[in-house]
Amino acid sequence: MTAPTTPNTPTPTPETTSTALVEQLVEVAKASLDDGKAEGIVVIPLIGKTSIADYMIIASGRSGRQVAALTQNLAEKLKEAGAKGLTVEGLPRADWVLVDAKDIIVHIFRPEVRSFYNLEKMWGVELPPDLLVGGYSVDSESLTDEEAEEDWDEEAGESPKF
Repeated sequence: MTAPTTPNTPTPTPETTSTALVEQLVEVAKASLDDGKAEGIVVIPLIGKTSIADYMIIASGRSGRQVAALTQNLAEKLKEAGAKGLTVEGLPRADWVLVDAKDIIVHIFRPEVRSFYNLEKMWGVELPPDLLVGGYSVDSESLTDEEAEEDWDEEAGESPKF
């Protein structure tokens, strides 16, 4: 026997529950990035533009170390909030890290890498002028894989596990 419902109480459906969870995960991601002092947090709604995700969030960390820390904290917070099948790419180098939470994709960049790729422009959003970094290219500023691994080992111990 099911409990009676009042006429004004909507019955949750998988679709509305999923949408509510996605909205909650966006808020959790923004709060996590803000708590970690990420810069230039931009949320881009992708609903109706692509099927890859409902939202893309882009942010910057001031260094590879901060990008890695932001990523680790973000992954933990998203899992706690109910994200399933979370994947992380781009560590330990941490120039550009992608956190894929299915309906939300989060890109965390070092500033010069973000300026170089300018993903916001691809989705019709202008990169805030204070985040443009002139005169840098990814190749001239990036470490080799070996240098990045050594740097990671020295700075943060072992690579974080998700």
